[in-house]
Amino acid sequence: MQDEPEVAVLRYGHRPGRDDRMTTHVGLTARALGADRVILPDNAGHSMDTVEDITGRFGGPFSVELTAGLNGVIRNWEGAVVHLTMYGERVQDVQADIREAHTEAPLLVVVGGEKVPFEVYDEADWNVGVTNQPHSEVAGLAVFLDRLFDGRELDREWEDAENRVVPMATGKKVVPADEE
Repeated sequence: MQDEPEVAVLRYGHRPGRDDRMTTHVGLTARALGADRVILPDNAGHSMDTVEDITGRFGGPFSVELTAGLNGVIRNWEGAVVHLTMYGERVQDVQADIREAHTEAPLLVVVGGEKVPFEVYDEADWNVGVTNQPHSEVAGLAVFLDRLFDGRELDREWEDAENRVVPMATGKKVVPADEE
């Protein structure tokens, strides 16, 4: 979020055809819930295109990039690394420490897509579990970002949006962003 060190989300792994929707949803969730960018595996170009399209239509800032060097992103990250895994420490037990570390340095949030190698667990500053039960990585990312930003991400202002959603009790309404 603005005026804070960067939060980037790294999608670790992508199986084309099988993970397309999930990888796209990792990117959309990262954007909607306060991250500054998402880093996707280089074989996830379709997901990148979708997230960039949504950012163009509904605002940013938010960036998407592809990389072949997932391990290098983690190893060379200048800041703290959080790996979301159901095997990690309970989010409620470590969220204050992570939030404090993020006030000083950028944060990389690693979200697995297939079997994550042990070196990711070893290189992370925190391995964090949301419920320590099997669940969607998108759900884990959403809960984690909400805990990190303490709900402030829900009031974010979007820049350069073409469209905006009008909140309604029933129905759906999308209007041009410049329309009041």
